Amino acid sequence: MKTISEKTTIAELGAIVCEALKKVGIDAFLSGGAVVSIYTDNRYESYDLDFVSLADRSKIKKVMEELGFNQDKSRLFIHPKSKFYVEFPGSAMRVGESLISEFEELKLPSGTLKLLTPTDCVKDRLAAFYHWNDRQGLDQAVWVAVAQAVNLSEIKKWSKSEGASTKYEEFLAALKQEQSAAKKTHPK
Repeated sequence: MKTISEKTTIAELGAIVCEALKKVGIDAFLSGGAVVSIYTDNRYESYDLDFVSLADRSKIKKVMEELGFNQDKSRLFIHPKSKFYVEFPGSAMRVGESLISEFEELKLPSGTLKLLTPTDCVKDRLAAFYHWNDRQGLDQAVWVAVAQAVNLSEIKKWSKSEGASTKYEEFLAALKQEQSAAKKTHPK
């Protein structure tokens, strides 16, 4: 297993954690801002890795300690050689009201990182925009949709089921504006 150092990237750290958990039979996937960082090549830079797992928290804590992390009073796992911290905020296998059934896997030298698909990452960010008017969530959803192939018809259908068809149209308008700006900046 690769060791954690100051140079370990967010994706590499995620893979190290996934591999260590998998070795003891714990299934976990990366969600949240770290996925945005990975999919946008750090256009949005996150310093926390939010993992979702149904596993017992004491088993997770043992694995994290074996990797050299210490848990602070809040529930964050901090490693002395990493600028990133790891959290297991919950066990919700959902984006909004929809179950997550497919995942992306990135194979890295440090292991395999299991994470939200680009489409589910966009939905995750849009959920914050739809339900809490989080404009940063909208921006992040747009950035991921520009940087990665996503299923817009699936996102539209999901948005309707979330009662957010009007906000979906706002997302589409922002996406088209960002795509237009990207074409002007990087003409073929």
